[in-house]
Amino acid sequence: MFESKDPNIDYSLEGKVLNIKINRPEKKNALLPGMYKALGDGIRLGEASDEVNVILIQGVDDCFTSGNDVNGFSADNQSSEERPSVHFMHALNDARKPLIAAISGLAVGIGTTLLFHCDLVYASEQCFLQLPFARLGLCPEAGSSYLLPRQIGYQRSAELMLLGERFSSDKAKELGIVTEVLPQQDYLTTAVEKARELSELPPQAVQTSKALLKRGMNQQVAETIEVELEDFSRLLKTDEAQAIVQAFLNKKK
Repeated sequence: MFESKDPNIDYSLEGKVLNIKINRPEKKNALLPGMYKALGDGIRLGEASDEVNVILIQGVDDCFTSGNDVNGFSADNQSSEERPSVHFMHALNDARKPLIAAISGLAVGIGTTLLFHCDLVYASEQCFLQLPFARLGLCPEAGSSYLLPRQIGYQRSAELMLLGERFSSDKAKELGIVTEVLPQQDYLTTAVEKARELSELPPQAVQTSKALLKRGMNQQVAETIEVELEDFSRLLKTDEAQAIVQAFLNKKK
């Protein structure tokens, strides 16, 4: 039942916890369309299964994800149909069951914005986060322009979003983005233990509590995702953004 259709995304069921692992270490876990689809599908599968009470998202030990594979940042790839990345964003927003993230190494772009949808986030002390959208000539996504200011306030959000600089997991905890920062050897073990502990609590009580905590947010986030997508697509077509992407691709070559 829990079988990923993408070779770079792994599903595994441990007790009542569905583990979804981003596993493309040779490319710093950069996300391709099929990976986004499998991430969204994994969340939907977990939501639909009575065997699952908690969903845990993780990367590899030295990288959570470096964000979208830059080859996908071309204006020609955009369409009015729901793209795999959007499928993933809506799956995050629609999740009734608790989402836990275990992050290490790099958590860039969507690797940071997906955390705003998670209920608990456990980070390695060697983890760095980044929201580089403005630096790429783009704008926030995944509902982050609504979620982040609500979570940490406007000015601190503006610092992270407008400057787009890397920040440490310690700073992320100080801001309230990360639940706990742990030594590299302990971050995943702790996340797994907390996921198991949460999965053993009465599921209806946990899910009802989550729904109350997030009451009124889901529709607003869904609407924000759509507005962000329009602006993201518009900006991606600009000469400025395409020049940045092309420069990056040429550098990689």
